[in-house]
Amino acid sequence: MGCQRPTKKSRGYNTNIGGCLKTKRRMAQTDTLLHLFAGGCSGTIGAIMTCPLEVLKTRLQSSGVTLRPVFQAQLGALSRTRVIRPGTVTPGPLQVLRSILEKEGPRSLFRGLGPNLVGVAPSRAIYFAAYSKSKETFNEMFVPNSGLVHMSSAGVAAFITNSLMNPIWMVKTRMQLEKKARGEKKMNALQCARYVYRMEGVRGFYRGLTAAYAGISETMICFLMYETLKKNLAKNQFISLNGESEKRPSDFLSLMLAAAVSKGCASCIAYPHEVIRTRLREEGSKYKYFFQTGKLIAVEEGYAAFYRGLIPQLIRQIPNTAIVLSTYELIVHLLGDSK
Repeated sequence: MGCQRPTKKSRGYNTNIGGCLKTKRRMAQTDTLLHLFAGGCSGTIGAIMTCPLEVLKTRLQSSGVTLRPVFQAQLGALSRTRVIRPGTVTPGPLQVLRSILEKEGPRSLFRGLGPNLVGVAPSRAIYFAAYSKSKETFNEMFVPNSGLVHMSSAGVAAFITNSLMNPIWMVKTRMQLEKKARGEKKMNALQCARYVYRMEGVRGFYRGLTAAYAGISETMICFLMYETLKKNLAKNQFISLNGESEKRPSDFLSLMLAAAVSKGCASCIAYPHEVIRTRLREEGSKYKYFFQTGKLIAVEEGYAAFYRGLIPQLIRQIPNTAIVLSTYELIVHLLGDSK
């Protein structure tokens, strides 16, 4: 039974109104905590399961990846004779993976997992809570649950999350780029953070933040597609024969597929910012600013370099996003129904 508006003549008028307001505030706080918890749990599960692929992707994105020399035979323009020209070929994901396993050992595939676990739960929690609250606000400003609402909510949530969590992701990237032979002692997260602070100061923790802001476009595209697909799934699958809302296990598999499709398309469209972000976070590199980095990569390595590491990124991000979003939906569904 909901809160009913009593008449002024009723004895408990003020008490009932105050009780209604307190109940609504309590429900809003509970919903926020629910989204924080669901986002944190889903992010942690996804990070653990896909960490090796993230290390592989980061190595491929960096400027320090070893380029294999090749010699290409070309016909001379005037003499029509063969001219041997030196060149380089970027190693593929399997070659980089083999190199990491041979030179650094299997444990190196989990470099950066510490700060990832420290950061992923609060970052996902912050993101989903901010997304939920932003969507409530934008639903009052625009057409409810429209594409504009979903894109705006995703953009605001990503901006807040990136601003707060960039120092942790900076340390994670530095740890993943650290190359040391098998048996050599490697820096842990705390040592890496101290080193960054000693060498670059507080500003060092915010390297790559401009590229992270550029990556908000990927998040906005992803959530626009996901919410659209989810809305269509809700019309077709979540309605039982008696007209009541009822979710089945197969429905969550459909949500995983929707998340995978959304993230895959968004990653392909907005991927270059990932390469620029990794280059900006490299230690002692020549990359200083977002556009300067993009120009250097284009001039020195060609436009194909903006898509280095895309394959392991898709292999990692698609299942990771599917796991995160479906786990989030499941937790919200289970705990939301139990309230």
